[in-house]
Amino acid sequence: MSTAAHEIVSLNAKLAGPIQELVELLKPYEQRVELSTLARILGSVAVTVDDLRDYLRFDEHRYARNLIHRCPSYELLCLCWRSGQRSPIHDHVGSSCTVRIISGVLTNTDFGRVSAGYIKATGSHDLACGSISALQDDDIHQVSNLQPPGNDLVTLHVYSPPLVKMNVYSLTDTQPHFEPAPVFTGLHGDGI
Repeated sequence: MSTAAHEIVSLNAKLAGPIQELVELLKPYEQRVELSTLARILGSVAVTVDDLRDYLRFDEHRYARNLIHRCPSYELLCLCWRSGQRSPIHDHVGSSCTVRIISGVLTNTDFGRVSAGYIKATGSHDLACGSISALQDDDIHQVSNLQPPGNDLVTLHVYSPPLVKMNVYSLTDTQPHFEPAPVFTGLHGDGI
């Protein structure tokens, strides 16, 4: 899906409740929002699974990235994870990312480069419901739902500016590959 630089899109024509509150808090920012500001804003609004019910779309084969709202300075997505689903190992080239765990337990694994050019895991930690995580640019990580079957994970993500590209890494290659537009579900539940 391509979005013109001036275009504003929302899944629902009328956003409401805490989601509308987030959009209003982010509205004054016309350029990339500083990572600490994103984390503060996302942490200041109480969002529940019920608030995201219109955006809860799971996929049995991969985690689902569901677009809620996009404008030139940021995008808001609801990500839905079944047990065992993981993101690729990736970074956020040119974008800041703040994540709030809405339900479930998120496992974040950080990676770093070694002198031979490969990447290796440098740490892993679990984040419970209500936790906030913030990464940007060349921070390399993987997000996973490692909980037993039946324990879904729902996360709310704000990317500033919208994440239109990211590098995807492999444990066996020294060079990442570029992946454009990592949004899977569009404005009407259609694939992108």
